[in-house]
Amino acid sequence: MPRWGKIVVIVLAVAVIVGLITMGGLRQRIRRLAGPDQKADEQARHAVLAPPISTPTDEQVTATIYWGAGPDKIAPVQVQLPLSADPAQRARQVLQELIANPPTTGQRTVPADTEILGFYILSDGTAVADFSETLASETPSGILSEQEAVDSMVQTLASNVASLRRLKILIHGQEAETLAGHVDLSGFFDLNPAAPAPAAASAPTATAANH
Repeated sequence: MPRWGKIVVIVLAVAVIVGLITMGGLRQRIRRLAGPDQKADEQARHAVLAPPISTPTDEQVTATIYWGAGPDKIAPVQVQLPLSADPAQRARQVLQELIANPPTTGQRTVPADTEILGFYILSDGTAVADFSETLASETPSGILSEQEAVDSMVQTLASNVASLRRLKILIHGQEAETLAGHVDLSGFFDLNPAAPAPAAASAPTATAANH
């Protein structure tokens, strides 16, 4: 092979090596820029949308939160949380934990950007939860995914706020026919139907998100 031919081969080989090194570095930079930990990113975004709820009566307790546990299933997870003695505030706290802090992104049942606009308890123990439009627009449309979202909220409330008897879900202050096209939201969901109704003197109790 002529001397100039060897030089060309060497130059090409060096160029290939440099290109591979550069490409590897570029891939790492892209991963760092475009692929931060999704769960941490969701938590940070939710913290801005809905700061943690705290009340003067908060007490550290073991709460039971229902997150995803495989295809179309939910299961209880016990976590330590400061929870209020006030039922409406306590309900908002456990719902916010459900939304903001699933153990993994795969266990999420409710869209990360969902906000709790208000939570009210009527004199008969009926809970009315008002969520932002995100709950409807970002929940995947389908009977199983919608049912999983509703069930996780129902089971979480029933397990942590014993005085609630049933749940009504509103979307941005309005009654919705379905969550995302399938699960019926026009009625009520049983929580603790056997729970005694609160005394009339203590009702109604209402708590709304601050904006």
